[in-house]
Amino acid sequence: MKILVTGGTGYIGSHTVVELLNNNYEVIVIDNLSNFKIDVIDKIKKITGKDFLFYRGDVRDESLLEKIFSSNNIDAVIHFAGYKAVGESVKKPIMYYQNNLISTLNLCKVMSKHAVKNIVFSSSATVYGNPQKLPISEKDKVISATNPYGETKVMIERILKDIYNSDNTWNIAILRYFNPIGAHKSGLLGENPNDIPNNLMPYIVKVATQELKKLSVFGNDYNTKDGTGVRDYIHVVDLAKGHIKAIEWVLKNNGIDTFNLGTGRGYSVLDIINNFEKYNNIKIPYQIVDRRPGDIAECYADVSYAKEKLNWSSEYDLEDMVKDSFNFAIKNKQLNLLKNIF
Repeated sequence: MKILVTGGTGYIGSHTVVELLNNNYEVIVIDNLSNFKIDVIDKIKKITGKDFLFYRGDVRDESLLEKIFSSNNIDAVIHFAGYKAVGESVKKPIMYYQNNLISTLNLCKVMSKHAVKNIVFSSSATVYGNPQKLPISEKDKVISATNPYGETKVMIERILKDIYNSDNTWNIAILRYFNPIGAHKSGLLGENPNDIPNNLMPYIVKVATQELKKLSVFGNDYNTKDGTGVRDYIHVVDLAKGHIKAIEWVLKNNGIDTFNLGTGRGYSVLDIINNFEKYNNIKIPYQIVDRRPGDIAECYADVSYAKEKLNWSSEYDLEDMVKDSFNFAIKNKQLNLLKNIF
């Protein structure tokens, strides 16, 4: 089976490509490398010992998509490509709507033209907005998100459902995942944004490696156990394996459905900091700053449906997540130092 992965050099995309190759899928990747470096491709090949086809370009480029689908007998698509920073989306909503929506519309248009009607979509728990109850179930209503990034996910989910309603030969798995952290055990792949991080864990590791002086904690006055935001953190490799289960599901012609991918447990920002310090034996200086626009107090998943329908559940715990994150950061810094020397 041949799988096209959009955004396949990104944080979650690259780990998913590894799992696809390890499960003997043929893989094609399209990515514009807007937030990751091209050496990710070589790292994936080193981990798996396998090759794959890579196209450098933007999913909004319909002519490039046409070329990819015309040249390859694609069986299914995993769609990651899109901007993903909550805070940035509040400041630049037009950029987020333009990029995330047009890329998806172009992709679905070309897929339909070539009768490739199997897709796994990378959605997000942000679609639930400010949850009315916890844990969050797939049955809970999705009305609006609390930020433009989340709204793009809400809109794309509606687009995919409308596509299915118009043509039920499509098979669509919508994966609403919570907060991925961690890195591949090899230390070769992890979250390493090109600029100042928007997410918690890459910010922590940049403080740990002394690339940044201190961590900013956005608010300590939420209605949570310690006043900081609570999230369902999931190891990125667990998340990647969830995409393998979702691909298997769509290839069996199961129609359309939505699945939460998380651990079912919430940890606060201070929980993450304290566990990072404990398991990596390092101090993380931080400061409390104002709340970040678009953030909510608490969010964690009911994951029973994914276990029932996809036969998937998380395996890694918080210790794995913080250790693997730091292991990647250390190895990445060492590699950069070697490059500067030679």
